Amino acid sequence: MTVALMWEARAVEGRGDALLAWARAQALPTEPLRRETLRAPQDRVLVITWWDAEYEAELPELAEPDAGLVARAVHRWRFEVVSE
Repeated sequence: MTVALMWEARAVEGRGDALLAWARAQALPTEPLRRETLRAPQDRVLVITWWDAEYEAELPELAEPDAGLVARAVHRWRFEVVSE
């Protein structure tokens, strides 16, 4: 099974580039099958990682950035990849 973890944060106004750099620099203790980093308006950053694991498996995730970098708590979601 493939599991996708999504991590999304909104930077303090004007700190979007700093949040993006922070997210890109975060190493995980284990390499996922795939990792993508995206940005959106309002200084939002999204990181998606894909893992060969069961849905309930304990998987490494990105941490919470320093409070001075984000405007709110990080949002996290877990999805199971399905075939069409």
